[in-house]
Amino acid sequence: MSTSSNNERKAPAGERVADWADGRLGIYGLAKANMRKIFPDHWSFMLGEICLYSFIIIILTGVYLTLFFHPSMNEVVYHGSYVPMQGVMMSEAFASTLDISFDVRGGLLIRQIHHWAALIFVAAMVVHMMRVFFTGAFRKPREVNWIFGFLLLVLGMFTGFTGYSLPDDLLSGTGVRFMQGAILSVPVVGTYLSMFLFGGEFPGGDFVARFYSVHILLLPGIMMGLLVAHLILVFYHKHTQFAGPGKTNNNVVGMPLLPVYMAKAGGFFFLVFGVIAAVAAVATINPIWALGPYRPDHVSTGAQPDWYMGMPEGLIRAMPGWEINLWGHTLVLGVFIPLLLFPLVLGAIAVWPFIESWVTGDKREHHILDRPRNVPTRTAFGVAWIAEYIVLLIGGGNDMFAQYFHLSINSITWFVRIGFFVVPVLAFIVAKRICLGLQRRDHDKVLHGRETGIIKRLPHGEFVEVHEPLPAGQLHKLTAHEQYKPVEIGPTVDENGVERKVKATEKLRAKLSQGMYGENNQIPKPTVEEYKEIQSGHGHH
Repeated sequence: MSTSSNNERKAPAGERVADWADGRLGIYGLAKANMRKIFPDHWSFMLGEICLYSFIIIILTGVYLTLFFHPSMNEVVYHGSYVPMQGVMMSEAFASTLDISFDVRGGLLIRQIHHWAALIFVAAMVVHMMRVFFTGAFRKPREVNWIFGFLLLVLGMFTGFTGYSLPDDLLSGTGVRFMQGAILSVPVVGTYLSMFLFGGEFPGGDFVARFYSVHILLLPGIMMGLLVAHLILVFYHKHTQFAGPGKTNNNVVGMPLLPVYMAKAGGFFFLVFGVIAAVAAVATINPIWALGPYRPDHVSTGAQPDWYMGMPEGLIRAMPGWEINLWGHTLVLGVFIPLLLFPLVLGAIAVWPFIESWVTGDKREHHILDRPRNVPTRTAFGVAWIAEYIVLLIGGGNDMFAQYFHLSINSITWFVRIGFFVVPVLAFIVAKRICLGLQRRDHDKVLHGRETGIIKRLPHGEFVEVHEPLPAGQLHKLTAHEQYKPVEIGPTVDENGVERKVKATEKLRAKLSQGMYGENNQIPKPTVEEYKEIQSGHGHH
């Protein structure tokens, strides 16, 4: 006679493992609560995914490269398979990079994928942050996440710098020398910082090993922590969405995380990986064998940093070579001032969420995104920042622009010096006027509808174009945005004639508020009365 336990069907091994894990980690309950979380569907949201996927590619290819790279500045004579370098004295770092490129199976492709993924990673972060900035996705409760993203951008820039400095080739050595010159310009402590970083007089014998530890351990570890925190906050705060029918600050309209969103995300990862691999396979980047090993008395013609470090390079190249002597010490202002301006230009965009929150006094949570045209001042500031970056990027490559466009390098340098102050102002004005023009067009579309291109003749002989009323969904999209009223100080004298003392911060806030939301800074939205009057036929055909 069999027992009941013998009659029961034995659960599959996978199910038993799942039950065991769930009993100890609570995975099933966690998955049940979160795997059906809704994510909105919009193409611009994929920019953040490109950042994530390129970072994963960087980590995977970086692990492979660490297996063959020797982070040492010990001098060796090269006897590898690249014939033009036979018998040349070089560091072990440079020799091992040559070996990866010519002797390790797939090494050159992995090197190029790693470098291209780094460039795309930083570029995607910049574009992703601009999307967040222009749409107002940084507002409460996402200010902390905005700071996390900004720190990821800064750390990504310096991780890239330490990475392309590792091969110890002539180009990267020139970049390291550039950085050392900037460090030396710091008053009082500059020489101490340089000696500490390089282990003696430049170039020393330790900086490759030190950069290697920073590049593969310190910075990626911090970035990994920030990235995990960033994603947790995205999950916790729920995703932002553009205005539309049925979309409010209290819900999310879109697709569930499983299975739809995860399937799309998985496919998109392989698409990003394929594009980066294809670019790496056909476009050579950083051909160190054509440059040779670094020597302090040599410099390569047309030495350029990766694009994201072009801003500090442009600042220093455009800055006049000012020097002052104080108490027997020379202060190199031509390098030190750009060293101070770099974090100011870079950090200006980081503090914007807090400035805007203070000016508006808005403490509410925002989950509906703005259309950039509906916040013209913010959009104009973002465009001005991008224009500033482009000007400085031109300054960082002034010799290359002079060569390829047959221009005077002095003329380009003076353009950058003047453009640093003028171009952002012009970009601000133009961007703001475009936004206001687009607002006026939306205003007319709401009241008069869409132009059909159909010309109709009225009984009394007048020709008019027939307008088609907009659907309710589009009307909602064009009128859902909120328009802030500028802050006013109010009367400074009360009913008893006693003058009220107004704080300087209150005056500043009112002035900034007037500049951002006052007259000629936003086009009033159509009112319900205006819409009903137009649609009733008064003055409308």
